[in-house]
Amino acid sequence: MCHVIVTCRSMLWTLLSIVVAFAELIAFMSADWLIGKAKPSSSDDVDNRTGGTQEPYHPTLGIYGRCTRISHMQLSRRDTLCGPYAENFSEIASGFWQATAIFLAMGIMILCAVAFVSVFTMCVQSIMKKSIFNVCGLLQGIAGM
Repeated sequence: MCHVIVTCRSMLWTLLSIVVAFAELIAFMSADWLIGKAKPSSSDDVDNRTGGTQEPYHPTLGIYGRCTRISHMQLSRRDTLCGPYAENFSEIASGFWQATAIFLAMGIMILCAVAFVSVFTMCVQSIMKKSIFNVCGLLQGIAGM
């Protein structure tokens, strides 16, 4: 019975490790770190298909990406373009955001490595008399700092 509980707990930990690694990666790639005030709607914001007004536009900025409005695409349902504004590392918005990018990237790499190793904990639970769970937990704590 105890072995079943340990196995279920390790499966849950493995699943959550993978989910957190992907969530961190998605957060890093997101352009929604800073969301600006809604731009006031004008007569150009009328949706030609429905006759109603479109949702107000919110400019956004991420660590290295942003979303901007494309003014000449009024017939398109999606009139915003999201992508990187920084072509290289020195073009990231500020020194603080550059530090955030470095530390977040390092944390994501550690979390992805732990998620990868956690799959193997189903078969092997210790190496050289050290619990893989303890080592991976320590790495996850370091990545979360």
